[in-house]
Amino acid sequence: MRFFACTIFLVYFTGFVGVLNSNGQNIPEQNQACLKCHASQAHTIYNDWTEQEEKRLMNPFYILDTVQLAIGVHQAFSCIDCHSMDYETYPHDGQLKLEPMMTCIDCHGGDPTYEDWQFDKIEEEYQKSVHYELHGDQFSCSKCHSQHYYRATARTSSDIREIVEYSNNMCLSCHDNMTRYQLVSADEKPQLVDIHNWLPNQELHFRRVRCIECHTQVQDSLMVSHNVLRKEHATKNCVECHSANSMLQASLYKYQNLRSRTETGENSQKSILGLFTAKNTEEEFSNEYYVIGASRVPYLNTIFAIVFFAILGGIAVHTILRIIKK
Repeated sequence: MRFFACTIFLVYFTGFVGVLNSNGQNIPEQNQACLKCHASQAHTIYNDWTEQEEKRLMNPFYILDTVQLAIGVHQAFSCIDCHSMDYETYPHDGQLKLEPMMTCIDCHGGDPTYEDWQFDKIEEEYQKSVHYELHGDQFSCSKCHSQHYYRATARTSSDIREIVEYSNNMCLSCHDNMTRYQLVSADEKPQLVDIHNWLPNQELHFRRVRCIECHTQVQDSLMVSHNVLRKEHATKNCVECHSANSMLQASLYKYQNLRSRTETGENSQKSILGLFTAKNTEEEFSNEYYVIGASRVPYLNTIFAIVFFAILGGIAVHTILRIIKK
């Protein structure tokens, strides 16, 4: 019993300390009151019926990870910048849950501060997508991009694998999670392995390329494509990626200055990829894409050139000697 009590205390204490320092990261002081509950496993509420304060378990979907919150792009924002000011009153009015929250475009749209990121163009492309086509305004940016934790990984990371993992986790948070999937669809959750049974070496593809590489229409002017296509329109032609003018140059490797963003100078444009041999599974190539019968290996090219010209030279010498002897 004592052990159980100590465990409960540690959970509450850890949550509270996380609110205060968030692993060394700063959280705006105005958010401390909200996070006192929303960063803990339980909250206290006054019961008018019993006239006593009671501990209640927090809905797990409303518990925030303060470490992730503190490194997200909105870390400096106040909670009520997006949520209604009425949430400052506790306990919260149940009707507040029905109030539409501000959307990303409400802040980012038409604002010259964010002009470089082209939010208006993103919104335009998104409205062509299957998500908007099926669900309209009910499918908002937050279905994929958590307002609390979102990080601009594709823009800031020098690690392709990190970019791929972060992006794919956004897709899988719904498409591999029945609870969230039911928020937007009454259908049974799709079995991703079965749907992609045509794809050779699925696991490696899922680990090395983003879902959006095949499932969106590439838009040259945008960092990340947002026009998600219906599955029947997804790319299934291997050559689209595995070729000299790979589609990935316009999507995953859009900005080739990824290399310059790493201090070590290591080439971040990793080959996808060695998809066809065990040896190449974890190895990095240069700027080439590994494709059977298509990719070039510089050393082999050199050796081939030497052998080729040696053979030509041998034939020429042999021909000359035959002519002379005649």
